[in-house]
Amino acid sequence: MIQELPDRKEVTMSSREKELTAITSVQNPKIKQVIKLRRRPHRDELGLLLVEGYRELRRALHNGWRPVRLFFCPEMFRGGNEPALVTECARAGAELIRCTEKVFNKIAYRDRPEGLLALGPQIHLSLADLKLRGTPLLLVTQSIEKPGNLGTMLRSADAAGAHGVIVCDRTTDINNPNVVRASIGALFALPVVEADSDETIQWLCSRGIRIISASPHASDPYYAVDMTGPTALVVGSEQYGLDRRWMDSADYQVLIPMRGQCDSLNVAAAATVLLFEAARQRFCRGTGA
Repeated sequence: MIQELPDRKEVTMSSREKELTAITSVQNPKIKQVIKLRRRPHRDELGLLLVEGYRELRRALHNGWRPVRLFFCPEMFRGGNEPALVTECARAGAELIRCTEKVFNKIAYRDRPEGLLALGPQIHLSLADLKLRGTPLLLVTQSIEKPGNLGTMLRSADAAGAHGVIVCDRTTDINNPNVVRASIGALFALPVVEADSDETIQWLCSRGIRIISASPHASDPYYAVDMTGPTALVVGSEQYGLDRRWMDSADYQVLIPMRGQCDSLNVAAAATVLLFEAARQRFCRGTGA
């Protein structure tokens, strides 16, 4: 489980925020713009991503992300801490835009919106931005198709204490709002790098980082391989798995033994199993960060 951030003292909304006139029409240009941001080309053109929800926005702010605009609806808040987050966004430089429930429901991604949706800069990191420390543990993904799977893997990587995630040959936009939502803000909590496979393999090998590739066709069970040294755990798409480059470059090929009738796990579940085995080994042997 991801460790929750410490609760903030409940703070009431400032008089300035209370006095903001709520937008009541979905035809408002700012509302129409945020609706367009559901489409990746429009997000990329403006260099923006969407962060919706209290926990996600709180974690993003805690890790230095700065929103440029916050849409909020006090009538939809779930508790007493949201006003403090609105104030924090304002202090970080965000333009505050109050909405009616009808309007906020139009821009929200969630089935049960919490009345908070922020716009801010996209995440774009390269391998050069990945600063390793201690004994690195990295998760590498190749051609992951579903935003929910990628977001879940980011959440697991953060929870297991990984030092970063490398997204190779991407088919899913890491700035997709569903990645942010599935990661519960973990996208902002650890470095998430984009690179192609050839570049990443060379980068890992040049730094002495052991490549452990997961495949249902491997012979070694995952728990029989030493993950206490510098390690990159590599998982591929559910449909095609890892390509030959990753299998040929692997120091070890491992599988997760299946005891029931199913012959494989969801890729996010498989990555979580591998990550926490690495965390277990490192804890038991006193290695890691």
